[in-house]
Amino acid sequence: MECTVSWTGALGTRSGMGFLAETGSGHTLVMDGAPDAAKPDNGGQNLAPRPMETLLAGAGGCTAYDVVLILKRGRHDVRGCTVKLDAERADLDPKVFTKINMHFTVTGKGVPAAAVERAIAMSHDKYCSASVMLGKTAEITTSFELLVV
Repeated sequence: MECTVSWTGALGTRSGMGFLAETGSGHTLVMDGAPDAAKPDNGGQNLAPRPMETLLAGAGGCTAYDVVLILKRGRHDVRGCTVKLDAERADLDPKVFTKINMHFTVTGKGVPAAAVERAIAMSHDKYCSASVMLGKTAEITTSFELLVV
C-alpha cells in the first residue's frame, strides 16, 4: 500500500495548509488545516477535512466494512449500517486519540442483536486494522442500536 501526500499551499491555492493525498489505488483525497487567527499563514481555510478527522473516518469505514461483511457472510438481511465516532485527543503534542466511542446503527430484516454484537466485537478485536492500531493509544468503546425493517 502506498500514498503520496503533497502540500498545495506553495501553489498559490486558497489555503496555505492544504494537502492532496494520492493513493496507490488511484484515488485522491483533499485535506486542510484549521484556521489560525494568530498566524493566518500557518493555518488552513477549513476547505476540507483535517488529517486527524480523515484518520478517524478511515477507522469508521474500516469497522463498518467489517460489520456489514460479517453480517452478510452470516446470511443476515442487513440493509444499512452507520457508525458515529466520537473521539477525544490528548491536550499536549502529540495530540493522539485517547478515547473513541463507535456507535453503530444497523438496519436489517430479522437480524438478531447477538449477530450485530458479534460482528462488532469481531471487527474490534480481530479484523479492523485501523481500530486495532488506534487502540494502542485510545480506549475504544462500542455501542449499537438495531433498527428492524
